[in-house]
Amino acid sequence: MGDQHFKETVELTLKVIGGKWKPVILCHLTEGTHRFGELRREMPQITQKMLTQQLRELEEDAIINRKVYDQVPPKVEYSLTEYGLTVKELLNVMSRWGEKHLEKEKELRKSD
Repeated sequence: MGDQHFKETVELTLKVIGGKWKPVILCHLTEGTHRFGELRREMPQITQKMLTQQLRELEEDAIINRKVYDQVPPKVEYSLTEYGLTVKELLNVMSRWGEKHLEKEKELRKSD
């Protein structure tokens, strides 16, 4: 019935970086360090609560670093950890698949 280990590891990957927002957050962080407000501006559809939750989960899974500066107003920066940088390869594969899917959608619309 298929490779159980394969299924389990895909499920684990989706648990860590899956969902609507985590891949988008990770794409932004592959470009470098971002402050919370920058991420909010770059993703206007995400709520503050959801962004905070997703960042916390990524931090708990050692994918991102959260650096807090002791100043007023508070300054917090987010960046990929060394381990988190390994996700870029996966994001590149997802992007290539998305390109192929766009082409397929165009073909389907032409045949309608």
